Amino acid sequence: MSARNNQSNKAAARERLRLERERQAKKDKVRRQVVVGVSAVAVLAIAGGVGYAVVQANKPSHWEAMKDEKTVVAPKNTEGTDGTTVVIGKSTAKKTLELYEDSRCPICAQFEQTVGPTVQNDIDAGKFRIKYIGATFIDNSDNGTGSKKALSALGAALNVSPEAFLEYKTALYSAKYHPEESSDKFAKDSYLIEVADSVKALKGNTAFQNDVKNGTYDAWAMKMSATFDKSGVQGTPTLKMDGKKLTAPGSDNPPMTVADFNTALTAALKG
Repeated sequence: MSARNNQSNKAAARERLRLERERQAKKDKVRRQVVVGVSAVAVLAIAGGVGYAVVQANKPSHWEAMKDEKTVVAPKNTEGTDGTTVVIGKSTAKKTLELYEDSRCPICAQFEQTVGPTVQNDIDAGKFRIKYIGATFIDNSDNGTGSKKALSALGAALNVSPEAFLEYKTALYSAKYHPEESSDKFAKDSYLIEVADSVKALKGNTAFQNDVKNGTYDAWAMKMSATFDKSGVQGTPTLKMDGKKLTAPGSDNPPMTVADFNTALTAALKG
């Protein structure tokens, strides 16, 4: 092989090598651009996801939003701002018994099961009217939404009639339906409606059921709960007449027997 051919071959080899390196360089550049692009998209996706999560986390819950709701649908048979004044009984009654309760409260259930019938008889007899103030603090201490849901459902019952309200309240506190404090059964619409089916005026009542399912009185329930919070009452059940607590003799506890209730009521009616 001549020297000239040898040099030509070497030059050709170097050119092929140069071209190969250029092609490889272009491939590497494209690969880097793809990696950077994908990484940027991934970062944006993560950032977007984090941003969405932050927004969702900072959004108020349904019940928190209801606290600040300006347009409140109040049930019929209510008075006052946002319909949070609920007074039931004969207009001729000279005294009003204030009753503070939380639907999930087990002591309230005990009171209602034991003394509730006597309270109802006294209302019917015109001894006093009853002013109901509903609370929802157990939802905070035991977690859940049952107190709020039950209070909203009570609003739906009150919209039917005062009698339906009282009967439904009795049913919610009954030994048959009242759950353990740690159980949040009242959070379920289906359970609230099941309890309501034991009340004649509410059984199969489509309007009532829709109000429960749609949360028609959720904002009202939160306004009522705020009324309780502002009252200064520390626990449930609490009974007051003329601003004074009705208590069992010799204690600061609510009267949990018919005898204790009658004793405390007699004194209050004379006051």
